[in-house]
Amino acid sequence: MTLSRLILGLLSLAPMTGYELKKHFDATVNHFWSADKAQIYRTLAALVKDGFCVAETVQQDGLPSKQVHRITEHGRAALLEWLETESSPDAERNAFLGRVFFAGQLDKEQLHKLFDRRRETARNYLASLQEQLAASPAANPGEALFFQLATLRNGIRHVKAELEWLADIEKELV
Repeated sequence: MTLSRLILGLLSLAPMTGYELKKHFDATVNHFWSADKAQIYRTLAALVKDGFCVAETVQQDGLPSKQVHRITEHGRAALLEWLETESSPDAERNAFLGRVFFAGQLDKEQLHKLFDRRRETARNYLASLQEQLAASPAANPGEALFFQLATLRNGIRHVKAELEWLADIEKELV
């Protein structure tokens, strides 16, 4: 349900094609919720079927027609209801932690490679999130952008915490 509500939220900002939605998704909420193109298109089709959004075919000169999706009042009501309901803690799906869980089967060199690769990935991701934040305009508390940037700052803190955790683990491995 979260993916469908995130899509409704993005459509509440502006009407979009599936392609535009995927690009917007990757540029905004991907730091806390990931979805591939197929998941987004499947969810979008279900939202149309259930009346949460509508798709309008728009003809283009010299290009194939495109489907522009708009949130409906029913969709806005569902989004608002989701925003107002209490959320329970989400279980994180993290493939790296799955590797760490079974890392006792690796020798010391393999362990260091595992953690070195993850540290490099985390540093690159942190730099990307910090660049996004630095490129964002200032926002006043209460504005929509303020809350969007708050999720970005949350992502930055999570990556920093992971980097600290990785350093602690490596100290213990020495």
